[in-house]
Amino acid sequence: MVIGFLADVPVDIDRDPARLRAIQELTDPGYAAARPGLAERVWQWLGQRISELFDALSGVPGGPLGLLLVLALLIVLIVVVRLRVGKVGRSAKTSGEVFDRRRRTADEYRKAAGEAAARGDFADAIRDRFRALVRGMEERALLDARSGRTADEAVVEAGRFLPDLAVDLTAAARQFDDVHYGGRPGTEAGYRTLSELDERVRRARPVLADA
Repeated sequence: MVIGFLADVPVDIDRDPARLRAIQELTDPGYAAARPGLAERVWQWLGQRISELFDALSGVPGGPLGLLLVLALLIVLIVVVRLRVGKVGRSAKTSGEVFDRRRRTADEYRKAAGEAAARGDFADAIRDRFRALVRGMEERALLDARSGRTADEAVVEAGRFLPDLAVDLTAAARQFDDVHYGGRPGTEAGYRTLSELDERVRRARPVLADA
């Protein structure tokens, strides 16, 4: 009877021992194994946020279908903004320098362009052939040999001495910018057109700038 009476008496644990017991319980390997992993907690958090978003947009006319239409319009808007201000959108407004830091002759650029075209890399072929075109005009003293010149600046200056080719030179500069800075793919046709222009420029006789 005494043992049974003692068993019914509630056990009162002091605050410090209770805290120690709780720490021991939390550090128990079995308790840690039962907790969800980091990835699972992240997915739970994302699920809660998505659920809250759907709850906030539950009043959209048309119900779930209306919500899907709103989300689709948002995605389209993001894509349009990206295209307007992204790399492709900027390529029409921005022209960078023609040459890199390594200085090569026009013939070296032509050789590199031919090798790139042979392996089917027409983007590199177009880049190097345009550089050969500009370097060749520098070697003929049609352009001052200087770094930092952009493609547009090169063809504008060259057009003063080669007015009959000014339109084609401008088109070549745009092709270079589109491929090199706009990320557009190079084509075999574009490379051939640029190569033909380079040869025409090499044979052309310049005129006086003030004539």
